[in-house]
Amino acid sequence: QVRLVESGGGLVQAGGSLRLSCAASGRSFSTYSMGWFRQVPGKEREFVTGINWSGEANYGDSVNGRFTITRDITKNTVSLQMNNLKPEDTAVYYCAVHGRSFYYSNDPTSYVYWGQGTQVTVSS
Repeated sequence: QVRLVESGGGLVQAGGSLRLSCAASGRSFSTYSMGWFRQVPGKEREFVTGINWSGEANYGDSVNGRFTITRDITKNTVSLQMNNLKPEDTAVYYCAVHGRSFYYSNDPTSYVYWGQGTQVTVSS
């Protein structure tokens, strides 16, 4: 059974940093893209960043230059380093795995495995 577990969320002041981690279990995702998305109540789930099987990363415009995604293929984990956080970054953050091997997309509907989410709150 596939399971994704996020950790590392919390409360931080504007300008601060947080590091989110996501551990996948149940199978290897070494040939699958993984991504981070976020959602606030009443809004659609938003693409934050994604990384493909070879380590190439893509970022949403609002986080580019502040966030960094990394993955450890051997440990089946993906991490998100968030720096210079802003109040508008407040959301529930989800990690996810793409549904097709050797495919990449920013579209959340292409991702089939999801974690339970972790809350990130940035105070002003």
